[in-house]
Amino acid sequence: MKVRRAKPLRARRLNPPDSAGPVQSYGGGGFRLDDRRFAGSILLLPGRIEPWPVTALSAVTLESLAPATAIAQTLEVFLLGTGPRFEMVLPDLRGELLTAGLTVEAMDTGAACRTYNVLLAEGRVVAAALIAVD
Repeated sequence: MKVRRAKPLRARRLNPPDSAGPVQSYGGGGFRLDDRRFAGSILLLPGRIEPWPVTALSAVTLESLAPATAIAQTLEVFLLGTGPRFEMVLPDLRGELLTAGLTVEAMDTGAACRTYNVLLAEGRVVAAALIAVD
């Protein structure tokens, strides 16, 4: 009987190299990423974290998501954290975002943070718009 050697496994970087890093915590009106505190709502995009001047789902517009729509073709998943509770994205806004190339997965902000971290750990190209919660 001939013994075959398995090919050695190569370590694979789980987080894409240009990712913002996982969300370490949320609440108190902000977020913690990369051991830094960010006050208010944020956009997590590949390679950067941007302040996002949105405090409620009713304030989300195509214009407020322009940084995400600009890179829509490069994203695998786009998450929208709607605040402390899940809220449906209005059909008109969903349609505008779809036309701009962005499919939105909406959920409460806590679920969006957890989902973002899981997708990031899987090496997926993910972005998120997160409304801060208290």
